[in-house]
Amino acid sequence: MKKGLIALSPLVVFILFYLVTSIIAGDFYKIPITVAFMVSSIYAIIICGGKPLMKRIDTYSRGAATEQMMLMIWIFVLAGAFAHSAKMMGSIDATVNLTLAFLPPQMIFAGMFLAACFISLSIGTSVGTIAALTPIAAGIATETGTDVALMTAIIVGGSFFGDNLSFISDTTIMATQTQGCRLSDKFRVNAFIVVPAAMVILVVYLFMGQETQAPQQLQSVEWVKVIPYLVVLITAIFGMNVMAVLTLGILLTGIIGILTGSFDIYGWFGAMGEGILSMGELIIVTMMAGGMLELIRQQGGIDFIIRLLTRRVNSKRGAELSIATLVSLVDVCTANNTVAILTVGGIAKQIGDRYGVDNKKCASILDTFSCTVQGLIPYGAQMLIAAGLTALNPIAILPYLYYPFVLGIVALLSILFRYPRRYS
Repeated sequence: MKKGLIALSPLVVFILFYLVTSIIAGDFYKIPITVAFMVSSIYAIIICGGKPLMKRIDTYSRGAATEQMMLMIWIFVLAGAFAHSAKMMGSIDATVNLTLAFLPPQMIFAGMFLAACFISLSIGTSVGTIAALTPIAAGIATETGTDVALMTAIIVGGSFFGDNLSFISDTTIMATQTQGCRLSDKFRVNAFIVVPAAMVILVVYLFMGQETQAPQQLQSVEWVKVIPYLVVLITAIFGMNVMAVLTLGILLTGIIGILTGSFDIYGWFGAMGEGILSMGELIIVTMMAGGMLELIRQQGGIDFIIRLLTRRVNSKRGAELSIATLVSLVDVCTANNTVAILTVGGIAKQIGDRYGVDNKKCASILDTFSCTVQGLIPYGAQMLIAAGLTALNPIAILPYLYYPFVLGIVALLSILFRYPRRYS
């Protein structure tokens, strides 16, 4: 027990250091999140006893540079280059003007939420959806006088609709593989939980949008400058790899920007460079989080959580609750919902088989709760990239994440009240 708690203590140090110092300062922007991760990372290396210092640092470095971490970093680099070159070329302004021209101001919140839901369902990735839509959402917020953090949270929330439900989402594939059920069966069970949550939030956004005012003067739409975003969205919907999508977007911003005189080739290079540099803090946080979480895993922190939560299960409802708690806590410790499902999928299958939990319901629980937690942790890739693209602190976005909150509540109620009945 003591060793397991010590293994998990770096997460506690991070949370307490960041929250306490921010509360004392009275401002969550006072303490850079990078400093909080640096302090907790140093602490994690210090308490990782029984090994020489260089071995501990090597373990930390391996965690910071795993395949998943490096993939996320490359996406961040490309997203930064695309977003800033699109901004300098005028693509974001043109797309914002197009959106405002077609959507009534009262429908802006609901419309952006639906767009995020549809695109994430089509491409199966929350990160790709956030990278594509966040700059547009931030521009719309500025034009309509809406809180940028609220508009960003709408995109982040909607992106998890598809991440959770899409047939091509890696979390869906991993959940069904570990539980031995078909994608279509898991989709049917999941839809009973996800769709009601999304409908509730859609109604909330419709009511919230009633006070939204249209800009004083709508500018004319420069259609040619909308092309990069249209191409990015269409190619993403048709399943192109997110890195290829962003690369294509970068090329189009350069070609169109040079042809329209928005910048010359050196201006394009400069815009890409500035965009990449703007992702610096995000990349550093991603690597430090990966290193710290690897030390927690090596010290047995995740194994401790699994043992603790599975030793007193004695009913079907208890089994489902333990699976939900298990995947949620492991996601907190790994900041990666796919990895969380992969880590606990085997033990979840054993628990489900022992207490008669339907494997389709089990897969749905794994996917839904991992997506809920992933959508709320401020050091998750999705929150970090949204914050990086809008120059916000992730904590500023957190209070407006209505969809992940409601999704978690509906998922919990589905366990407590045995819903959907057919699969419970």
